[in-house]
Amino acid sequence: MTEKGATEKAIANSLSENKAIATFGAGCFWHTEAAFRQCPGVTHTSVGYMGGHFKNPCYLDVLSRITGHAEVAQVQYDPTLVSYEHLLNIFWEAHDPTTLNRQGPDRGEQYRSVIFYHSPAQQKTAQRAKAQLDTSQAHSNPVVTQICPAGDYWLATEDHQQYLSKKISQLQDKSIESA
Repeated sequence: MTEKGATEKAIANSLSENKAIATFGAGCFWHTEAAFRQCPGVTHTSVGYMGGHFKNPCYLDVLSRITGHAEVAQVQYDPTLVSYEHLLNIFWEAHDPTTLNRQGPDRGEQYRSVIFYHSPAQQKTAQRAKAQLDTSQAHSNPVVTQICPAGDYWLATEDHQQYLSKKISQLQDKSIESA
């Protein structure tokens, strides 16, 4: 078994009745993942790819727009501590859900706004939340977020996992060294 396959299996095996998975695409997966890591009740986060037709893609494959995948953050959470609705609120606040295939300077379908649901309950909750956001007039343009069934999740390489947290730690270490 590959390291990637072993990691995916470990994540799946760690789920129990008090754990659930949610998967969100909101532009660059580094920023999306960082937004969820701060949430109490979130037990694990990872970044990867979902929603395309290309098996076992790497970052450069997805970046080249040949895979159909979105960059996603996958969130393990304890639903007794944090609700799926709360995770959706984090998702909506972490990006602009009204821009098609774009977030800030990042352009392409890999940066699309998408919710991948893992159950009928998640699907209904996401659809309801999207409709409420759209009618709230919080944005001047319509919400273009896709709501799709979860498919194969392709874990990004280790250097992409918790990327922003690692960079902050590296900067703090360099600051301490130079002091």
